[in-house]
Amino acid sequence: MGTMLVAPFLLALAQADLPVVVLDRDDLEIGRSCVLRVPEGRVFADPEGDGVVRVVADDVVVVMEEGSVLRGAAPDAPLDRLDGVGILLDGVSGVVLRGLRVEGYRCGVLARAADGLVVEDAVFRRNFAQRLRSTPEAEDGADWLWPHANDDEEWRRNYGAAVSVHRSSDVTLRRIRVRRQQNGLLLDRVHDSRVYDCDASFLSGWGLAMWRSERNLVSRNAFDFCVRGYSHGVYNRGQDSAGILCFEQSSDNAFLENSVTHGGDGFFAFAGREALGEAPPPSDDFSYEGRGCNRNVFVGNDFSYAAAHGLELTFSFGAWIADNRFVENAICGIWGGFSRDLYVHHNRFSGNGELGYGLERGGVNVDHPRGLYVHGNDFVDDRCGVHLWSLPTAFGEKPWGRANPLDGRDLWVVGNRFVRTEPALHLRGRLRVATARNRFVEVAEAAVLEGEADLERSDTAPEVEPWPVPPALGDRRPVGARARLRGRRNIVMTEWGPWDHESGGLFAAPGEPGARRWRVLPPDDETRVELLEGGDRVAAEVRRTPDGVFVVVRPKQPGWASFRLRARGDGWEDEVTGSVLRAEWRLWCFPTPFDPREDAAAWDEAVRAARRQAPRVLPELRLPFGGGGPTDLLGAGPGLVGEPGRDHFGCVAEAEVRLPRGTWRLVTTSDDGVRVRVGRDGAAVLEDWTWHAPRRAEAEFRVTSASRPTPIRVDWFELDGHAVLELRLERVE
Repeated sequence: MGTMLVAPFLLALAQADLPVVVLDRDDLEIGRSCVLRVPEGRVFADPEGDGVVRVVADDVVVVMEEGSVLRGAAPDAPLDRLDGVGILLDGVSGVVLRGLRVEGYRCGVLARAADGLVVEDAVFRRNFAQRLRSTPEAEDGADWLWPHANDDEEWRRNYGAAVSVHRSSDVTLRRIRVRRQQNGLLLDRVHDSRVYDCDASFLSGWGLAMWRSERNLVSRNAFDFCVRGYSHGVYNRGQDSAGILCFEQSSDNAFLENSVTHGGDGFFAFAGREALGEAPPPSDDFSYEGRGCNRNVFVGNDFSYAAAHGLELTFSFGAWIADNRFVENAICGIWGGFSRDLYVHHNRFSGNGELGYGLERGGVNVDHPRGLYVHGNDFVDDRCGVHLWSLPTAFGEKPWGRANPLDGRDLWVVGNRFVRTEPALHLRGRLRVATARNRFVEVAEAAVLEGEADLERSDTAPEVEPWPVPPALGDRRPVGARARLRGRRNIVMTEWGPWDHESGGLFAAPGEPGARRWRVLPPDDETRVELLEGGDRVAAEVRRTPDGVFVVVRPKQPGWASFRLRARGDGWEDEVTGSVLRAEWRLWCFPTPFDPREDAAAWDEAVRAARRQAPRVLPELRLPFGGGGPTDLLGAGPGLVGEPGRDHFGCVAEAEVRLPRGTWRLVTTSDDGVRVRVGRDGAAVLEDWTWHAPRRAEAEFRVTSASRPTPIRVDWFELDGHAVLELRLERVE
């Protein structure tokens, strides 16, 4: 009989001889084993952040009564306003928390110095999450996470968690389910512990995150769809979200038979700023030699369909990566920058690299490899099989680079099969790679060598002893359990995180020019719409296409209009509010072989020259260039002056928009610099004339007369890399 079928019986048995404690206030202390009853419908806020329920004695068992929910806020409270801690343990050992149901807090369970803690058969949902600013049309750089500091519990304080455990050992987390929030399980300096049979999926941050944690077993969990920074076919940044995050010298852990699909990264490991010398060392005699997330074992996992990398493992030593699945990751299957002694055995790589950045793409990518053994893997339809490079880098002057040699040696590619994967090998810079017994099927170009790269073909190869792998714990088999959701197209983002593929409603979709659009999920041919406000200015319709069912709102005439719309489908009802702007934007795009930040005269002259040509006319200003340029996005035609490429180009856009009197807010998303002028005097009301990642900027202006249109001019430039420009107008009052 499966564990989840036995669990209710065990819960009832465990409750039989325990006294009942009724939660009736904040700061309730529990010093003996009990059944915890929460009165139905009650909300218990934690304004001091010190726990609504505090377990204050060792070896206490707390069983939540069936039907009870520990709730810190009303069910409809915005997730980014949630705060406080549901249950706190601090300095107690041997505690068991069983059958919890926790909602509405920044952190569900917070445990410090809690050796021997067990949390099992628990459900956490609708706890803290940031509201995402990225839209289907454009990424907002403000959504990027910062996982590089956590010695003061920054992860929990900034991003929340279902369960956050600190400075503890012999911890067991099992059969925990997490939904509709940002983070699942956080382990900070947790050692010799176990996480298994959990499902922390459809989150906007990390399913499991580990900081300075060692010798832990993580097996048979589902950490799927832990993602942000993705819009299918538009951008694939991931923004440092991950199914599993492993930072700052987390070593000797085993990750076995987990499903870690559809993440920003599937697995994201980084040695840490302290390990690299980017943060102060903990002592004067601190050695940087061999510092990293070392000797971690990855066996039998599914690291597929990531927005970025299936497994990112940087500045680390001695990983054993065997019998895993890496399928259709947008950039590459494994990214192992500056890592050492990587053993990549008998994995399946397929279809990786569709949206790689530059030459980083395909199956296995390692920058400055040293000690690499790629053996017995299948590479099928990848954009590249194995890509290795060792080029001059300033990183060698940093403490980690000085302590750990950067020369490429002891590199083997042995006994692999490459099918329709070209090139199978791509080698750049000063490195020497030995190959033996590889097979090439429908591969015209087996190897590309650049610079001083050397390829040595050998009849023999060193034997590698398999690393000891502990037995997996758990009764679940999550790998392949969500086969119906295969493919990145099933990552559908909302303002709070990824769609859970269970609830129904309207989900923002890339808009049509001059219109707003929502996807109906799941697709529902019986969807009906009703305009509650704005029906005299906009029209709404349900549109059924081969790509799905959509609700489309468009203005009836030029200008700005707001609306409120209700949609109903099979078993669901949803309301959305918004605005739509219909204008005639005159757009010119042109090359900028100068730096617009430093040469204002050259910019002004380029604009004047461009405006002598015919413009491109657009109904809205939304230009998601991504990694392309004006020709890629707009095609040939008017408005493209001087053959602008994919980098170092600029745009100027002008429109006259009829707006009602009042205060208005300009909202731009830009990468790179943007300047917006409003009014007939051409005054700049918004200026972010810098080189930056995609980010949002706002500015307000007044319209004092509605008798004539308001002129708006936008200047924007792109230096290199990703590029986007979007402008929206919102009425303030």
